[in-house]
Amino acid sequence: MSLRGRIIEPQDAEYETSRKVYNGMIDKRPGMIVRCVDEADVIAAVNYARENNLLIAVRGGGHNGAGLGMCDGGLVIDLSLMKGIHVDPVSRTVQVQGGCTLGDLDHATHAFGMAVPTGIQSTTGIAGLTLGGGLGHLTRQCGLTIDNLLEADVVLASGQFVKASAEENPDLFWALRGGGGNFGVVTSFLFRTHPITTVYAGPMLWELEDAKEVMRWYHEFITNAPDEMNGFFAFLIVPPGPPFPEDFYMKNMCGVVWCYTGPMDEAERAFEPIRSFKKPALDFVGPMPVPALQSMFDPLVPFGYQWYWKGDYVKDLQDEVIDLYIKYGSRLPTMLSTMHLYPINGAAARVNKNATAWGYRDATYAMVIGGIDPDPANKDLITNWAKDYWKAVHPYSAGGSYVNFMMEEGHDRVKATYGDNYQRLVEVKTKYDPHNLFRVNQNIMPAAADQW
Repeated sequence: MSLRGRIIEPQDAEYETSRKVYNGMIDKRPGMIVRCVDEADVIAAVNYARENNLLIAVRGGGHNGAGLGMCDGGLVIDLSLMKGIHVDPVSRTVQVQGGCTLGDLDHATHAFGMAVPTGIQSTTGIAGLTLGGGLGHLTRQCGLTIDNLLEADVVLASGQFVKASAEENPDLFWALRGGGGNFGVVTSFLFRTHPITTVYAGPMLWELEDAKEVMRWYHEFITNAPDEMNGFFAFLIVPPGPPFPEDFYMKNMCGVVWCYTGPMDEAERAFEPIRSFKKPALDFVGPMPVPALQSMFDPLVPFGYQWYWKGDYVKDLQDEVIDLYIKYGSRLPTMLSTMHLYPINGAAARVNKNATAWGYRDATYAMVIGGIDPDPANKDLITNWAKDYWKAVHPYSAGGSYVNFMMEEGHDRVKATYGDNYQRLVEVKTKYDPHNLFRVNQNIMPAAADQW
């Protein structure tokens, strides 16, 4: 294999650190990790794996909860050194390589007075987030990350390098927007940007005893709010440290993390109905730069903690299911464990459900239950709580789940996640990866009988 980058193998000193991913629960041991520095390296790695019948995993930011950026025994295509970003202030676009994180992207675009709608944590990899759909603080205002994707550079299973856009390989472009890493290695993304620099944002927290009233109100409010208002609901335990008052340390509460992108001189007025509904116990909402909001929670969940999460799409919050959410949300097993409801109405809902592979445009929320803790001894504790919570509320869900909120949950769950779009995804997969070379993902199996 001819490379500008390098190969890391089990006998190398840096192998143990190189195989680690964000989720400390993941303990996979690949046969080799190929640290690519350019598209030529990616092409060489794909060809080598195909010709030698090797399993391939593709690592961007390494943030995937299920650890799908790693594999056992195979070859990992590691894009973490491919961090090139080019902002074009004239076309108001940004070209981003597949090894970049949201923090890398925010740093580059903010200097030009721009933002791309992405997620909620700066350490997340842009590749995995985008290919799964891309939910975050700007979803109601600007749509999903994929709704702002203009084109992608892709290395196919054949080793061919192609561009996917509305004009070139449009079937592949459709599938990449939500279909995950099933179709090739995306080495670069071109995004449309938005003129957003300062937001009026941050968390508001209420007492747990008010959770039912807050959830009812939040559901009514966010489904009718103007596009410039976003906010995700959460159950959480207050961390023991600044900026929180000591009286609230380790207290189980509910809250909303807001993000308003309208004119700053109108922000206080926009929040009047929120603050007048019920005075929050804690209110940390105010003006801040987009990168500050995106990195606000990074210190709480550093690289290497134990993670187990389960998700669903949700259309409605009846009193019966609210009671179940509160039952488990008031029994968070560890300080960092949580449940979030991310709104996907507003701009994201006005895209036709068949326009991209991501098809749950008629859902109201993407829900995620996250069992999180630094101690491996608590692995079963957080996993069992997350599974029990999910089993209780799943009967009230819309069926599938946001792929970026899934562990390895089986083929039926993948089919449910894509719904009406699944068969079309199978057709695209069969065309571009007929032997399922790229299968370390939420896998869409090709129709070909000779799968690997």
